[in-house]
Amino acid sequence: MTSSTPGDRPSYTPEADVVDLCSELIRIDTTNYGNGKSVGERLAAEYVAAKLDEVGIESTIYESEPGRATLVAHWEGEDQSAPPLLVHGHLDVVPADPKDWKVDPFAGEIFDGCVWGRGAVDMKDFDAMVLSVVRARQRAGVKPRRPVRLVFTADEEAGGVYGAGWLVNNHPDTIADCTEGIGEVGGFSITVKDDLRLYLIETAEKGMSWMRLKARGTAGHGSMINDDNAVTNLVNAVTRLGNHQWPLRVTPTVRQFLAELEDVLGVELDPEDMTETLSKLGSFSRMFGATIRNTTNPTMLNAGYKVNVIPGDAEAYVDGRFLPGYEDEFFATIDELIGDKVTREVAVEDIALETEFSGDLVEAMKACLAAEDPQSRTAPLLMSGGTDAKAWSRLGIRCFGFAPLQLPPDLDFMGMFHGIDERVPTSALEFGSRVLDRFFDQA
Repeated sequence: MTSSTPGDRPSYTPEADVVDLCSELIRIDTTNYGNGKSVGERLAAEYVAAKLDEVGIESTIYESEPGRATLVAHWEGEDQSAPPLLVHGHLDVVPADPKDWKVDPFAGEIFDGCVWGRGAVDMKDFDAMVLSVVRARQRAGVKPRRPVRLVFTADEEAGGVYGAGWLVNNHPDTIADCTEGIGEVGGFSITVKDDLRLYLIETAEKGMSWMRLKARGTAGHGSMINDDNAVTNLVNAVTRLGNHQWPLRVTPTVRQFLAELEDVLGVELDPEDMTETLSKLGSFSRMFGATIRNTTNPTMLNAGYKVNVIPGDAEAYVDGRFLPGYEDEFFATIDELIGDKVTREVAVEDIALETEFSGDLVEAMKACLAAEDPQSRTAPLLMSGGTDAKAWSRLGIRCFGFAPLQLPPDLDFMGMFHGIDERVPTSALEFGSRVLDRFFDQA
């Protein structure tokens, strides 16, 4: 498809490079191992800088630590007096074990109509779409309606300590003039029926608390009776956390999502009776379940050094997520569940977010999706995970998840995030590029 508008505006193809860009980005291994350890982020930032430089857009690369690179670039708009729009994507990816995959996860292979590899949906697809559109428009001399601040970050997959969080703490001036922003996760389609696709735009995120639990006990010989065993104390606390049935809670975003879905499905969905509502959602319930309750999932255990020695201490890690507005309830419940023999420390912690599904930017998203897909409807999404939007919000920037993709009905898209055989359809990349191209005219 060639983009054009009436008058003397040049024509160009916003999706021309997107598939190759996505493949090339995947081939740069940017694995984030956590605990400050990563590879390739500097190489990826330099790649983005070179692609922008080719079309006359200068950028600056900031390093929080050697190799932990975040890129910031300014793209001039038609109305330079308007506040810039923040467009952000992260360059790091979670680890991938090649033996589990059909393909090399860092080869960026293209077959079966998809680009395959780690980061294909999280989130080098969006990085590639943005680069493709920006490069095409810049070559054609077509500016966005307002200035755009392009930010490609490090370390999102480990909480953004070395990426977005660091940039906000150390160089807030680079983005402080932005009032709104778009980034990953939202904007993808779910096929409801043959003539209707629902596009979910993220307006809320659960808060994050990665906790380190520590238990102290009395060390001793493994053959002796021990009523103060650190491992037992820890495992009991972890079991209580992992098995806890968190109460159902309905946030404003979820209420609006249910109202949209009720109209789309033609069934009554009562937010005051979520048990019954979940039973009516079918395949939607899998994605929806974690957005109506807090969660605590034990993920790591560490104790001992020899089978016949009772250790004096033991530790565990728990991935905790809390709904907007329910943070106090979350931590009070955790402290009650772990008891007095276990202490809780913060490993990584960040806020919950929620903004209204309304305003000019939301209307622009709806219009641009409808222009490329007349069978589209939109609804707000509360994301069970988190993004760099948490960091930007500390500067008062209102953020949305809007990485538009029109997906085939049979693709388990949510299962692609951090999953094996991660892939994105080439047609979805091209669709998203066209939507973003329209969006830069209207946002």
